[in-house]
Amino acid sequence: MKLPVIKHLVHFIGENDEDYILETLETLESVTEVSSLKDEELDVIGELISNLYGALEVQKSIKDGKPQKEALNEFMQRVVGSIDN
Repeated sequence: MKLPVIKHLVHFIGENDEDYILETLETLESVTEVSSLKDEELDVIGELISNLYGALEVQKSIKDGKPQKEALNEFMQRVVGSIDN
């Protein structure tokens, strides 16, 4: 996951609507079913999907009243914590 990408997507959601992100996720998840995709291509799509889901989680925290910086930091701490375990 890339924090700058997640920050950009959170900004995008704030200016537009999270439905764009949800529809993009559906599209990318569908594309992963193409049998001729190479592992590298699946890795890139997987990274995009992870960033999109991360942005949705951060946006939810912001909607629940957390400042953006705090929501981003808490999310990234959870991600790093899950990698360390």
